[in-house]
Amino acid sequence: MTDTPSHLLKRPFFFCGIGGSGMLPLAQILKGRGAEVAGSDRSFDQGRTPEKFAALEAQGFALFPQDGSGVTSEEQVLVASAAVEVTVPEVVRAKELGCPRMTRAQLNAALFNDAGTGIGIAGTSGKSTVTGMLGWIMHHAGREPTIMNGAVMKNFRSDDRPFASAVVGSGDAYVSEVDESDGSIALYRPDVAVLLNVSLDHKSMEELRDLFGDFLAKAPRGVVNADDEEAFRLVARANAPLTFGIDNSCAALGIAEGSHSMEATAQGATVVDRRDGSEHALRLAMPGRHNLSNALAAIAAANAADIPVADAVAALAEFQGLARRFDIVGTSPSGITVIDDFGHNPEKCAATLRTLKASEGRVIAFFQPHGYGPLRQMGHELAETFARELGPEDIAILCDPVYYGGTVDRSEGSERIVNLIEQAGGHAKYISTRKEVADFIAGEAHAGDHVVVMGARDDTLSTFAVELLARLA
Repeated sequence: MTDTPSHLLKRPFFFCGIGGSGMLPLAQILKGRGAEVAGSDRSFDQGRTPEKFAALEAQGFALFPQDGSGVTSEEQVLVASAAVEVTVPEVVRAKELGCPRMTRAQLNAALFNDAGTGIGIAGTSGKSTVTGMLGWIMHHAGREPTIMNGAVMKNFRSDDRPFASAVVGSGDAYVSEVDESDGSIALYRPDVAVLLNVSLDHKSMEELRDLFGDFLAKAPRGVVNADDEEAFRLVARANAPLTFGIDNSCAALGIAEGSHSMEATAQGATVVDRRDGSEHALRLAMPGRHNLSNALAAIAAANAADIPVADAVAALAEFQGLARRFDIVGTSPSGITVIDDFGHNPEKCAATLRTLKASEGRVIAFFQPHGYGPLRQMGHELAETFARELGPEDIAILCDPVYYGGTVDRSEGSERIVNLIEQAGGHAKYISTRKEVADFIAGEAHAGDHVVVMGARDDTLSTFAVELLARLA
């Protein structure tokens, strides 16, 4: 489509998969800007996460079965992932009517590029957390940003908006994570481009270097992680670069030597701005060294958008975190803690496991792979991560990957990864279903254990974590 965003908003939209982590916030932004938005979702049809769809209906979204019945006019714009198969009823019906079709990334990029100040957060890991942190900093500074995130931001959550993965602001700033997995990062024209890290996920390293390098080159300001070797190699492609890092003393924004940071509890550190020598006391409610790095990224990005470092640091003291990002569900009366986490690629999983291992107690890590394709792409690296980060007393448990239908090759699943973990010296167990996983953990866990539920593309994992805690109680 060639319509400008102002013309786009005059048309009705239909989202195929409206409950998805990337679709839902975009639908909320469009509706918040006055567009008519409806949608369908397989999870809605199957009765999964009913509270999410009840909240959407309460906000005025019209929901339909995924049978094509919601696509009724050639004026409607069908928003569907590029991976959605042509046999899906909405796609069939839209083609019959001649409806224009956009991917989520095409629509988000159109809105992002139309903003006065588009700030794009890129990288293999940490995008949602940094987007949430930066969005809160800008909100705190009175900039009234629009925020497009792939996770629920606790600071913006309310009774009538429990799934606040988007904020519609009146200012000119549009803060969004941008995705490299499908190459759609190339659609964005950022005013500030933030690069967190570059590591294996959905594409080869060569492809990732090209995509991230081109992304930096397009922006008037580039913000780059000096601690990540692959990202720092691309700093030469950034315009007016602003670097950050915990370990690299060349970074413009860093952590003062001797500054205290705690891995497993609320952490304190001193941010140093090496451009003027100023120091700023930082407090974070989110544990882990990776979140200290995420905070530096958000502070640097805010500064590149003309917010003083001191103001950005102060705002983060009030940042409550994101749902499913090291989200502590609770601790049972017997002393077993359950954590809900989005970790699904090697880098994310490593960050979560390292944070857990900084505390006393055994780790029981339950991992549900987010698809058969990703498991083939990064299976060896995932196995190495679990074997390396967990100790001999810990255990990794894998069930079958997420599968909602389609033609994906399912010949190789979690059993292969469990074997690879064992071959690498780790301790792992394959249990095919979540019910059996819960049975095993209920019989295995004891006082002092940390049970982490990890995985993506399946909101019912959060429900599983809550139910597991209740069972352990």
